[in-house]
Amino acid sequence: MQAVIQTHVEKVWRYWTEPDYITKWNQASEDLHAPRAENDLRVGGKLLTRMEAKDGSMGFDFGGVYDVVNRHEAIGYTMEDGRRVDIAFVDQGNETKVIETFNAESSKCPKKI
Repeated sequence: MQAVIQTHVEKVWRYWTEPDYITKWNQASEDLHAPRAENDLRVGGKLLTRMEAKDGSMGFDFGGVYDVVNRHEAIGYTMEDGRRVDIAFVDQGNETKVIETFNAESSKCPKKI
């Protein structure tokens, strides 16, 4: 996945990595929110985001351990289930391209009978 954000890489990095900002933008859908985030942004450090339904019906922790941290350039981490996530921050002056590559979660669909 990729997106071009209309601001400089330092600001994008700060918003992407600081817990106070993570709780404002990190949500998988409109009915979820992230009430808590922790981020030890260093190789071997852990990230954790608490995801919950806005109606309080369910919640889960999303986390991993950092393998790569290159300030304003790249982040790589391994999720708790062993899948990898790599994020590149490409400085384009007044814009920043963010490219996120990850192994999607496999799901098994039941067979129709």
